[in-house]
Amino acid sequence: MTKKAVLLLSGGLDSATVFAIAKAHGYEIYALSFRYGQRHAIELEAASHVAKALGAKEHKIAEIDLRLFGGSALTANIDVPKHNAVSEIGEGIPVTYVPARNTIFLSFALAWAEVLGAFDIFIGVNALDYSGYPDCRPEFIEAFEVMANKATAYAIDAKQRISIHTPLINMSKAQIIRKGLELGVDYDLTISCYDPTSDGKPCGKCDSCLLRAMGFHENKIIDVAN
Repeated sequence: MTKKAVLLLSGGLDSATVFAIAKAHGYEIYALSFRYGQRHAIELEAASHVAKALGAKEHKIAEIDLRLFGGSALTANIDVPKHNAVSEIGEGIPVTYVPARNTIFLSFALAWAEVLGAFDIFIGVNALDYSGYPDCRPEFIEAFEVMANKATAYAIDAKQRISIHTPLINMSKAQIIRKGLELGVDYDLTISCYDPTSDGKPCGKCDSCLLRAMGFHENKIIDVAN
């Protein structure tokens, strides 16, 4: 029997890698992306390309508007921080953190999983190169998983545990890229930039661009997409 899994797909390299990992483990992937009021829609185009290339059973784009609350450089008129090197990235929670975003995204994934009868949800959070986001930590994922198993009828009725899978949680960006390449991920389809140009080109200086560049550099690979 084919195992179903809901996977959060952003269009970035992390979620593309998670897709490939989940697929390699025999899961049928139901990919979920969000148009949430982010600064650009380029990542959704990338997500669609990745979903098609890696063979998603279905790919949905949920429409929500987190600009209603703002509070982030990705959902409000706040400048995205730019640097010349990874060493310049500051400590603490950056302004690119979107309040409660992963809680919201995982809740949508959980709702779809319940409808599908899927007991597995995949998300590409990372506790090493994670830019200080509180909802990328193992403690958060563990807490959400506990909640998911208490909050859904299908977990109680089927008496089967819901699992939130985070295969990248303890991997560096270089390790993530290496793993994806082993599994045949085409990173040219992905975009990681927080603040791309109007024609979809990465800025090359935001935290996400710099961490991506570091990962490719450590693998001695040229990143055509960045």
